[in-house]
Amino acid sequence: MDVLEAPRGLNNVVVTQTSIGDVRGEEGFYHYRQYSAIDLAKSCSFEDVWFLFVEGRLPDADERERFLAEIAPLRELPEEVLPALRAVALAGTKPNMLGGLRTILSLVGSARGMAPVYGSPPEQRRADALLVSAVTPTILAALHRIRAGLDPLQPRSELSMAQNWLYLISGEVPTPTHARAIEQYLIATIDHGFNASTFTARVVASTGADVAAAVCAAIGAFSGPLHGGAPDRALDALDAIGTPDQAEQWVRDRVAAGERIMGFGHAVYRTDDPRSLMLRSIAQSIGGPLVDFATSAEQIVVDTLAELKPDRVLYANVEFYAGVVMELCGIPRSMFTPTFACSRVVGWSANILEQAQDSKMIRPIARYVGPAPSQPIEVR
Repeated sequence: MDVLEAPRGLNNVVVTQTSIGDVRGEEGFYHYRQYSAIDLAKSCSFEDVWFLFVEGRLPDADERERFLAEIAPLRELPEEVLPALRAVALAGTKPNMLGGLRTILSLVGSARGMAPVYGSPPEQRRADALLVSAVTPTILAALHRIRAGLDPLQPRSELSMAQNWLYLISGEVPTPTHARAIEQYLIATIDHGFNASTFTARVVASTGADVAAAVCAAIGAFSGPLHGGAPDRALDALDAIGTPDQAEQWVRDRVAAGERIMGFGHAVYRTDDPRSLMLRSIAQSIGGPLVDFATSAEQIVVDTLAELKPDRVLYANVEFYAGVVMELCGIPRSMFTPTFACSRVVGWSANILEQAQDSKMIRPIARYVGPAPSQPIEVR
């Protein structure tokens, strides 16, 4: 059997073909299908881009109206999950929104009888993907409100995805400025190449499992602190810095201790993260002391890291200004990563649907490095 050697972490290994999008790290550019992701975030609604991921094209006016009508009822919490919501939300001493989401989505998949993608007709797979994507924000907001001692809310059909997300968390319809800021963030984070959670979703989908199972697996990968859990910690870093004049020494102390600087550096980009540039612009358009502090601290951190790590290019990544924008829009820090999940679930679902078209299961091998077999078994 021929064996192909792969680098640790499968770094830069092409494992399949995709028409969903790509990331060009050296250029500081990424796209969804044939469009720049940042251009889409600046000019389109979240629902239009969601349609693009599902259908492969942007909708015309009639298609937009039909799509909005199709997804609106899917956002409502299924009756079958309501008895479990409170128990899941209140489990544990600390909030675990992504863990709760996995549990409730598994229940949704079972209650709705989601069939394995292997052998299911394309229209059934599409319907399951739309349901999981549509109901995810409602589940997360309900878990948050129950944990806070509040009654969960049902989404309002006249509100957009971003408006509903802020409404479901706070109980108040957001201002147009805040709704648009969050919408642009959500669009910019739907997909980003074959990151760990997207690859996990595709591995599970390649086994033929149902859409909910593949998304739950992706959420498990996404929950890791090295993947989706950085926006709140990036803002915590600003709290720890305190004032711009303390930023340089704070960075030097963290680097000397061998710690990572959350919100800086990226596995793919070797230049400015285009998502960070857009979010910085959004934050500056809203303005305020937090934005002034963040922009000052960003430059000091980048300059200090350039001095201490001259062999690495470390710019602010998406998490740094994502945290700032979400804070400005009134999203609690415990809901920063769940906000990220509300957009990324659309990207996971698109990847699951694409993977379902390939009947080949993803099944790599590992090199064994343990004790040499076969050793005699000593019975004692």
